[in-house]
Amino acid sequence: MEKKRVLLLSEGFGAGHTQAAYALSSSLRKLSPNVQTKVLELGSFLNPRVAPLIITAYKKTVINQPKLIGYVYRHQYKKSLNRLTTLALHKLFYTHTRSIVRQLRPNVIVCTHPIPSAVISRLKRLGVQVPLCTVITDYDAHGTWISPEVDLYLVSTDEVKSKLMLRGVSLDKIRVTGIPIHPNFWEHPGRDEIRGKFNLKNMPTVLVMGGGWGMLSDEVVNQLLTRWHEDVQIIFCLGRNDKSRISMEQNPLYQKDNIHIIGYTNEVDKLMEVSDLLITKPGGMTCSEGLAKGIPMLFHNPIPGQEEENVQYFTARGLGEPITSLDVVVKWMNKLVHNYSDIVRKRKRHMAQIAKYHPMQSAQSIIDLLDLRPYSADQAGL
Repeated sequence: MEKKRVLLLSEGFGAGHTQAAYALSSSLRKLSPNVQTKVLELGSFLNPRVAPLIITAYKKTVINQPKLIGYVYRHQYKKSLNRLTTLALHKLFYTHTRSIVRQLRPNVIVCTHPIPSAVISRLKRLGVQVPLCTVITDYDAHGTWISPEVDLYLVSTDEVKSKLMLRGVSLDKIRVTGIPIHPNFWEHPGRDEIRGKFNLKNMPTVLVMGGGWGMLSDEVVNQLLTRWHEDVQIIFCLGRNDKSRISMEQNPLYQKDNIHIIGYTNEVDKLMEVSDLLITKPGGMTCSEGLAKGIPMLFHNPIPGQEEENVQYFTARGLGEPITSLDVVVKWMNKLVHNYSDIVRKRKRHMAQIAKYHPMQSAQSIIDLLDLRPYSADQAGL
């Protein structure tokens, strides 16, 4: 039997979109031996010189002008990508993307970022008949995700489903599956083995993360946490931000017992498994990973727009709390020291309620799309 081919397209604006694509790729292959997957960051693949410059400029804007990011997000909130933007994307990507589709002959294309979704949607308007699945990787539904050519939306919550329906997306095109994260986050390996690997102790533990870019810019919070180093183990995970990692390693404030500073790791699932509190930027992917691990979360420095929506969703459900003042941090650190058993008990109760977010839900929806929409590249006008 010839394997069904799934092409997963993302972009490098933050790590979460591509992580979702790889998580889906892994889940699809686990679910069916007859599925073959390919993950591409479309812009970086087609324009390896230009794309990093654009992504770096975006990152600097996020860091230095977050209010501008929020303004653009809100201004465009109810709008799909306009004709000028889609035409520009068409000029940049059309010929090469069309060639990729012709070469790889996917049975379905899955997009975890709005840009490749818009590109494939335009190709479909021009005659390409490949089924398109768009995975919304936040707890909100911005207008740039929406296109009539999308055959299936995979969304995080019933609230996002309702927002899509209010914008004219038919119910039969929407599946509530949660945001796909790597299957490893749903596994629970032995904690003693993990602690041994990372040289950790069996004691209350806080994991501090700044996302894939390592945007741990809240020095006031970081320094406050060190006051509890005798009673609470603190792990600072700085992602790819080597400059901040080296600076913290050289700072005497962090050169204390039970304080650990690490750079990029692909074993965040293990660090979350042995941690009791997650302090993080509220990216959709990281929040979903914390959700799978049942770990309580504190949110700092949300990017205006989608990350603020993520904070509202998790806070409203008692799954997290924004750091609105240092008192919030003090409260939770005292909980870890004086009410640790209560935190452990609540986490176990939460773990029993989250099975519906398992990533296989997303993968199964794509498998169903493959079965319902048989497709041949010979029929795609390629």
